[in-house]
Amino acid sequence: MPSAAPSLPPVSLHRLKLRPLLIFERVFNSPSIASAARELNMSQSAVTKAIQELEASLDVPLFERGNRGIVPTCYGTLLGERVRTVISELRYLTDELNSFRSGESGHVIVGTLISASAQLLPKAILKLKKQYPDVLVTVREGPNEPLFRDLANGELDIVVGRLPEENLPLMRRFPFSHTVLYPDEICVVAGRRHPLAEQKGLRLLDLLDFPWVLPLQESPTRAITEKLLHDSGLSMPRNITESLSLVTNIGLLQDSASILFMPLAAARHFQRLGLVAILDVGQLGKFGDVGYTIRADRLPTPATQRFIDCLR
Repeated sequence: MPSAAPSLPPVSLHRLKLRPLLIFERVFNSPSIASAARELNMSQSAVTKAIQELEASLDVPLFERGNRGIVPTCYGTLLGERVRTVISELRYLTDELNSFRSGESGHVIVGTLISASAQLLPKAILKLKKQYPDVLVTVREGPNEPLFRDLANGELDIVVGRLPEENLPLMRRFPFSHTVLYPDEICVVAGRRHPLAEQKGLRLLDLLDFPWVLPLQESPTRAITEKLLHDSGLSMPRNITESLSLVTNIGLLQDSASILFMPLAAARHFQRLGLVAILDVGQLGKFGDVGYTIRADRLPTPATQRFIDCLR
């Protein structure tokens, strides 16, 4: 029969201080104390002292040294999972206090996907900044799952882009509220100097021998592109680069004969800028609904609500 775990005294809330928690969060998400100290603009000894102070307050070890540097203990992992939410709530509180005091400041952190980052998001930000120049806007781009995970734990205020399917496991785990802004279609684009840029009546079959840039395997857009090819009786292209980086993708189109699927609204924007050509392959179908997602169990901060008004 296994021996019982040693009895530890309960943690007292009044012994916890905010500053060591903030330092712990940075160390927990950094590869080393040295890198955390650089990000915090502190000395390594000061960071170490703060961690030791927190360990003394909690009466448990939070990190242990291994071959690859410091690694969190089971107590450190538990605290690391919770402290993000605490810090997010403090950020919400700070934003609300600033907004209440001045009426025009705050901070909104936006997660975005390619379907929104080309046109919708820049227009909304410009509209917001024209009305409220003191509102700080931070934009983070990435694939669906990390963005919605960060929205769930409070590291993002809103996600803008193609709305995910409601039956995805991630959507069932967290209380999200989705709002549709407009439907979008999917199209195929290439560089303006591509040999097929001026040709009419193309078929997807005509494109398979060219290099392709496709979304990552875990991206919902990848499933859309694979279904399009499958429904046309075609196999996947052989020459593939996987990328969700908008800047990289546009660069590949400029310097090669690469082809990629793109939301039509974004493609038209880049076409007007002279960066891409929309290939004449006819209508390929819906890309999905473009809109925004927020937490359903939390009112948006004043800055986020102003941003939503600008999106609409």
